[in-house]
Amino acid sequence: MESTLAFSGLQLLGIPIALAGAVLMSIGTQYQSIGLNKVERITRKSASSGLSGAHLGQLLRRPSWLFGTGALGLAVGLQMVALALSPLIVVQPLGVVALVVTAVLNAKFTGVVIPKRVRVAISFCVLGIFVFVATAAMTAHDVQVSEMQLIIILVIFAVVVASLVSAFIALRHRPNALLYIVGAGILYGFVATFAKTVISRIQQGEFGFLTWLALGALILGAVLGMIYVQNAHSSGPPDLVIAGLTVIDPIVAVLIGIIVLGEAQHAPIWAALIFSISGLIAMLGVFGIAKFHPQVGKDALQDD
Repeated sequence: MESTLAFSGLQLLGIPIALAGAVLMSIGTQYQSIGLNKVERITRKSASSGLSGAHLGQLLRRPSWLFGTGALGLAVGLQMVALALSPLIVVQPLGVVALVVTAVLNAKFTGVVIPKRVRVAISFCVLGIFVFVATAAMTAHDVQVSEMQLIIILVIFAVVVASLVSAFIALRHRPNALLYIVGAGILYGFVATFAKTVISRIQQGEFGFLTWLALGALILGAVLGMIYVQNAHSSGPPDLVIAGLTVIDPIVAVLIGIIVLGEAQHAPIWAALIFSISGLIAMLGVFGIAKFHPQVGKDALQDD
């Protein structure tokens, strides 16, 4: 059964909760980056080709990394609450606010001046995602996920995981920040989708096999996404990490909502056009940050 996207009081409450989660996400990402870069200098080993046991042991002793991880955990909790209150297609893209906060924090912590081209790229990300959200809010529908739709999402997720794990193994000795960020964004897009699905099924009293399978997929996606994020921190600045997560993540989640779940099946043609253009603008912003940010490709071991 479908319901049109007319916001009730509780649905409106999901928006500020999602925004609070976005701010915590930016803080957590910044401190995780600080902690990982410090560990790389301590161990004298770059994590860009994969975290080692030595890296993990040191990370668990770094207050900055632990604080960042805690902040990210709280951010995820707030996101889950927001998803329980409001449609995925509206809540998820609001995380792009974290990109602006992270850019400011990173400049303050590192003293790196953000070039004009990077500021323009960040503006592209924010503009593209907010236009996407505004269009979704006017045209989308919140729908229940059927068992067949959930099976389709699980099959697509299995193919994506197999592809990303294969790419990680094949390319781990040729680290690329953008590759890690795209992979993390795709994984977290599925995580958000599974989170919304599991929450909805629990609210409906459905505790069958598919619900548990979706929960397992959510946990797997979150773990793999975290691995990709940690590797991204080693070869790119927090700005780029957040750009990938807050742009690619919602685009993936919303595409699933539109294509598989039919959340925008009654949207007019002009809405589909705006979805395409705004999504492209946001993605161009991510590529712009990856290309022009002065910290991209910088080895943390050189900071000593």
